[in-house]
Amino acid sequence: MTESETIVVERMDGPAAAQAEAEFRLVYAEVLAEEPYEETPDSIDASFRGFRSQVRRATFRGALARTIGGEPVGIAYGYPLSSSTGWWDRLTTPVSDELRRENGRRTFGLMELAVRAPWRRLGVARRLHEAVLADTTAERVLLNARPDVEAAQAAYRSWGYRKVGESHPWDGANLHDVMVLGLRADG
Repeated sequence: MTESETIVVERMDGPAAAQAEAEFRLVYAEVLAEEPYEETPDSIDASFRGFRSQVRRATFRGALARTIGGEPVGIAYGYPLSSSTGWWDRLTTPVSDELRRENGRRTFGLMELAVRAPWRRLGVARRLHEAVLADTTAERVLLNARPDVEAAQAAYRSWGYRKVGESHPWDGANLHDVMVLGLRADG
């Protein structure tokens, strides 16, 4: 059995993810404390206040990767964007109305995808990505990615994502690439 085969990926709805918040937080806090993110305990607390709101969405989908022994090693989560999403409003250069059109079903917003350092380069991120999107009927996936995190950028490009713009996704945020992956021919 290879090391990647000793990792179990569990798909979760919002209530299940809420029950596993401590595991999501452990992965998030460890990964996002690294350079270049360097999140603080206060910013992690703020992120998990948001997580508690996100898991209450009926359309929330998450995935948690654990070792056979139960140690959390990776997370992914998101939900379809509503017609009133502000995601597109944060771009540094406007995009076409057709690209930014949302209806609550068109676009799955991938909010987080993170794998702890010892388990990187084993295909865990791809498995998490596939699990969180397994039952989506969305045409496309949208995410923000830091351009200075080369491994993540390379993974996203190899999975078919394309950059459509740049954004400061929240006040005080570094510049992020806005990336889209078409899931169907019309996406």
